[in-house]
Amino acid sequence: MAAALAPGRFHYAGIGGSGMSALAQFHRWAGATVSGSDRSFDRGEQTELAAALRRQGITLFPQDGSGVAGDCRALVVSTAIESEVSDLQAARARRLPVLHRAALLAQFVAAQRSVAVAGSSGKSTVAAWIFELLRGCGRAASYLGGAASIALQREGLWGNAYRGRPGAAGAELLVVEADESDGTLEHYEPAIGVVLNLHKDHKETGELQRLFAGFAARCREAVVIGDSEPLAALGARATVFGFGPRAAVRGVALELEPRASRFEVEGVRFTVPLPGAHNAANALAAIAAGKALGLELGEMVAPLAGFQGIQRRFESIGGAGGVEVVDDYAHNPAKVEAAIRTAQLRARRVLAIYQPHAFAPTRFFRPELVESFCLALGAQDRLWLLEVFYAGGSAQRDFSAADIAAEIRQCGARAEFAPSRAWLVERVAAEARAGDLVLVMGARDPSLAALAREILQTLELRNAG
Repeated sequence: MAAALAPGRFHYAGIGGSGMSALAQFHRWAGATVSGSDRSFDRGEQTELAAALRRQGITLFPQDGSGVAGDCRALVVSTAIESEVSDLQAARARRLPVLHRAALLAQFVAAQRSVAVAGSSGKSTVAAWIFELLRGCGRAASYLGGAASIALQREGLWGNAYRGRPGAAGAELLVVEADESDGTLEHYEPAIGVVLNLHKDHKETGELQRLFAGFAARCREAVVIGDSEPLAALGARATVFGFGPRAAVRGVALELEPRASRFEVEGVRFTVPLPGAHNAANALAAIAAGKALGLELGEMVAPLAGFQGIQRRFESIGGAGGVEVVDDYAHNPAKVEAAIRTAQLRARRVLAIYQPHAFAPTRFFRPELVESFCLALGAQDRLWLLEVFYAGGSAQRDFSAADIAAEIRQCGARAEFAPSRAWLVERVAAEARAGDLVLVMGARDPSLAALAREILQTLELRNAG
């Protein structure tokens, strides 16, 4: 913790990112002087986040290098910060320390009893679920996640970070989301490690197996893993959760409903307030982690059922004229397929919208992405693809979402390229009928939530007329 709490100001380049904003807030609450910059703020975007950071005492600078002047003692970056960013160039010119976000987070993880949640899908949901489970069971807990907890937002926080205080039942616990996409998982040595699943996302499955195996070996007390063949090699010391016969924390009598799921563990009945088989598995992961932390099954029932979810994870925005609008962070093939199948549980027809998130990851899993849409979309469903999200920088922009739409049409699915958001909103509003569900999917672009709200408002106006 010496570096994290050293005197002087820590400047976060790219503080508008979900992981960076969470760590910056937590760092500030730990007593550090913190500032930040983000090109989205310079463009007048994410104004609510900027205001929330300022309320926590974090000073914001333009991303022009000025933030690393004066009393700045170190620059904090993520893998998204490219070499040409002015803050990084200025820090190097001043010979200031450049700290990676993961290395700084690892100091907090090592300094107290921590739970780190890893996996290809579901990390944000499960990390928030474990945190809220601990609080609901009277344990002091802190949280550093990749998405905003709706419960924390209702308490007046931005929602992706919370610093608890010891004094409830036992010492404070820290729950974090551990990202494998850039290899930074190798930094963490938590007390309890959770590995949810493994499938191709930012890396090939073989590389992910190596990363997850190393992570599991570094966990100091226990490892909890999902019941799947790719994770079976993580070792005999792991506790397996799932719905299959190999699981030690095993769910049975699963019932999937349009807005919830129900199952039993060792005779104790649980209700999950989120739809979809994947969320039932996520709930089992939280239960298994809770058991590893000493919680009893019976005391977890009410907190698990009271989970309010996290922002942009199958978040219902509202409805108009019998049409529901849902906003979801789904971006890789497995998440896209899970989101569509969950929507199909409660809709006559799914009107899906997907914005590919950046060129490099989309290029990496493009064949699997096309396959996921072909497998998940029913004959009655519709899909529109927005152009690939480009946040700036030196990415190779050598294809279009229109090309992906054409590939999806080859399997018989009804997919269309959306040339603009204005065109898309009007097309969806004209197409939607009572019983439909509009599903907005995509990652990294904070304006997708606004798109979902705009679609809902257009539906409301049409219905009022």
